[in-house]
Amino acid sequence: MATLEAAAAPNDALPDFTSATYKDAYSRINAIVIEGEQEAHDNYMAIGTLIPDQAEELSRLARMELKHMKGFTACANNLGVTADMAFAKQFFAPLHGNFQKALAEGKVPTCLLIQALLIEAFAISAYHIYIPVADPFARKITEGVVKDEYTHLNYGQEWLKANLDTVREELEQANRENLPLVRSMLEQVAGDAAVLHMDKEDLMADFLSSYQEALLEIGFTGREIARLAAAALVG
Repeated sequence: MATLEAAAAPNDALPDFTSATYKDAYSRINAIVIEGEQEAHDNYMAIGTLIPDQAEELSRLARMELKHMKGFTACANNLGVTADMAFAKQFFAPLHGNFQKALAEGKVPTCLLIQALLIEAFAISAYHIYIPVADPFARKITEGVVKDEYTHLNYGQEWLKANLDTVREELEQANRENLPLVRSMLEQVAGDAAVLHMDKEDLMADFLSSYQEALLEIGFTGREIARLAAAALVG
């Protein structure tokens, strides 16, 4: 999968990074990113307990997420913003709960779909749309992070591809239960994203593109993917 870097937006298209409105919206968007990286670290470590022979690789992926979290914390500090972590925990609560339930039930495919496909595709789409309108410090940090996220997406993609014959039904069920949550998450932050000059429709289109490309790589047909993607329209 390509990791094309977006060009910076013209200066007149950039938001005012110093405004109170921008900093207020950024406090929530940045918190979501920080919490998302923390969740990713915890989730990869947890998946390692279900796939012991992959624990070392999953631990490596998890450590990368902590590095990202530190980078995004520095982005907030650079703008003099305090991340609204209480909001971010609430934001991730539905997906977090579904992941924990699947983990308790030993459902590796569901855990991988939530973390390595949905959350990573969500992050990649957000970073793609954010980079052209980011402040210079955050732009540099985010460009480095997005390259790593493809490694994580590809990990889940390859494991699920190798096991598709036995996990197809569980993946379809996990998709039905969790894809609508991502759409709801995007809706929830549409206003704040707009303040950062990130368009909701662009975010959703980029997310679905990354997610559908991963499903295609795993081995689903175009017709199956269209049916799976339709789950984002319900719920």
